[in-house]
Parts: sequence; structure tokens; C-alpha cells
Amino acid sequence: MWPWEHAIFAYVIYSLFCRTYYRTAPGEYETAVVLFASIVPDVIDKTLSWQFDVFHSGYALAHSIFIVIPLAIVVGLVARRYGQAKLGLAFGIGYLLHLVGDVIPIYLSSGEWAISHLLWPIVVIEGRSHGGLLEGVRHNLVPYLEEVLALEPTPYLILQLCLGLAALVLWIVDGWPGYRLVVRWNRLVYDRLS
Repeated sequence: MWPWEHAIFAYVIYSLFCRTYYRTAPGEYETAVVLFASIVPDVIDKTLSWQFDVFHSGYALAHSIFIVIPLAIVVGLVARRYGQAKLGLAFGIGYLLHLVGDVIPIYLSSGEWAISHLLWPIVVIEGRSHGGLLEGVRHNLVPYLEEVLALEPTPYLILQLCLGLAALVLWIVDGWPGYRLVVRWNRLVYDRLS
């Protein structure tokens, strides 16, 4: 999945969770946290692999269930200690949904529930040299864009479209959470730069 796909997937699930469990829409900060947490594994592992050659592939430390589960628990406990349990839960859900989001496309294309890439350091996934972060993104983005621009209704493309529309509808119904944070942040940056 691409970062925006991880973010959309995490937001849809988190919004539905909030509406079911808390009986309310996600809040501003929880939305920001769930979106951030949903892309953190790729930001860490892809950067450390593709740019700095620390790992063999973009599936290592930050994708490992041996790291992620304890991390989610610790963040949740710390957040709860400071009276921010919802933020800790948003982090855990967003982060764990990233891993789920990495497994789903593999299942859709092969019919197998492949999880070996989540078992680092027990299983080390061999990758290829990407020639840097930007080259790695380009190498993966070009085929993706070709598939999208071909407008062939593959099951994965249909799933992406449906999930994107569901996320947009939920976000509007939820009252655009996170939007005000982005506006405030942009104003703050603009004021500092002016």
C-alpha cells in the first residue's frame, strides 16, 4: 500500500471504531495521530533501507510484530498515564493497521496470507538496491501510476476507489477532523516565514 492508502484504510477503521465504541466521531488530534501512525513504518523502514542501506528491504524493524506490539502497548500506557488514552489508542490502531494493510494486497493478488515480512529479525526479507529514497519511490510509483491511469477495473483498484470514497464520506460526516489542525499549522508556518 502507498502512504495515502494506509492513511485512508486506518482512518476508515478508526472512524468506525470511534462511532461504535465511543459513540462519537474521531477528534482532531486522534485523527492526526492515527494518520501519522499509519505511515510511520514505511517512513522508518523504507528510509533506512532505500536511503541508508541499514536494512536489506523496506520491511524490517518498524514492520516487525516483535517491535510494533510492545511499542503500541507502551505508547498506549504512557498516553493513558497522561490522560490521553484516546491518543494512545489512535497510535496503536493506526500503526497496527499499517501491518494489516501490507498483508491485504498480498492476499488479494496471491490468495495467501503472507506475514513473513512482519517477522523481522527472525525472517529477513531480501530486497534490491533502490539507489536512494527518491529512486525507490520512483521505481514503485511509476508502475502504480500506469495501472491507475490505464483505468482497468482490477479488484485492487476497485477496492482502493471504494475505500477512498468511504473515507471521504466518513471524514465529511465526522466533521472534517484534522482539517482545522492543518489550517492552524499552515497559518503558524506562514506567520513564522513572513
